[in-house]
Amino acid sequence: MEVVMEQEKKKKLDKNELLKRYGMVLILLLMVIGFSTVKPVFLRSANIINIFRQVAVIGTLALGVTLVIITGGIDLSSGSVVALVGVITATMAAPGNNIFLAVLIGLGVGILCGLINGAILSKTGIPPFIATLGMMTAARGAALLFTGGKPVSHISEPFLILGSGKIGLLPVPVLIFLLMGLITHILLRKTKFGKTIYSIGGNVQAAKLCGINVNKVLILVYGYAGLMAAVGGIILTARVSSGNPTAGLAYELDAIAATVIGGTSLTGGVGLISGTIIGALIIGVLNNGLTLIGVSPNWQQIIKALIIVGAVILDTYRHKTSK
Repeated sequence: MEVVMEQEKKKKLDKNELLKRYGMVLILLLMVIGFSTVKPVFLRSANIINIFRQVAVIGTLALGVTLVIITGGIDLSSGSVVALVGVITATMAAPGNNIFLAVLIGLGVGILCGLINGAILSKTGIPPFIATLGMMTAARGAALLFTGGKPVSHISEPFLILGSGKIGLLPVPVLIFLLMGLITHILLRKTKFGKTIYSIGGNVQAAKLCGINVNKVLILVYGYAGLMAAVGGIILTARVSSGNPTAGLAYELDAIAATVIGGTSLTGGVGLISGTIIGALIIGVLNNGLTLIGVSPNWQQIIKALIIVGAVILDTYRHKTSK
């Protein structure tokens, strides 16, 4: 009897693991088949490249958000950081200025915003939701103050390569996204720092007892999320040839959606970068496909919300079946 029960438990675990690993990939494939059947233009190379360009920005933000959510936190500030980094970088990348310095300053601004998030929540103990909500408002306000509410469009041509250039067949933004994805994967899965991130998300009290400096790790994790938001902001600015203080609106929600859809648990301790990339592709395919078939943006938001709720329900189901 005990042997039979053990076998049943193993089958449940195997089923849960298969669902966890390949469920979202199957959904992505079904979406591609469905949209291409309704609108054959969906599979044209120009449209596919456009999807990947769009995914590059949200996907890069989602890489940083993944680390944050694995620790059991949340980051609502990434969209506003995109705007702030965008206007500062665009200003610094004016014709005649040093492009590399402009990019470094933009990255520094993003890291600083993230470090402030981490320091506030780790030193004061307030929930990450509140800390990052404050940064979301402050960064957006700073972007509007910096530009007077006007876009910055006088940008050096070489800088625009980061958003519109190609290396071979692949657009530069996609290559940047894939590179950031690889770096983040290695950081999370192959380093001691990555293991501490999972430990904190799994059980913060146990992590403290094991000697992990939780506050330091959280500050660094949010700093990394700020860095990814900065990279996304630079890509977006170069892509649209403008730094706009209203850019990145609701991007943080898409980044969180991509992360959760990709299998990262909102309760912390579980998540993979490969899953986040799949989640970002699902968001990109969904946005593009619904636009092609003529679904209004308002309905797109509702559909996206339903998918996010469904992903959370699926995550809850996986946790129940794994027990």
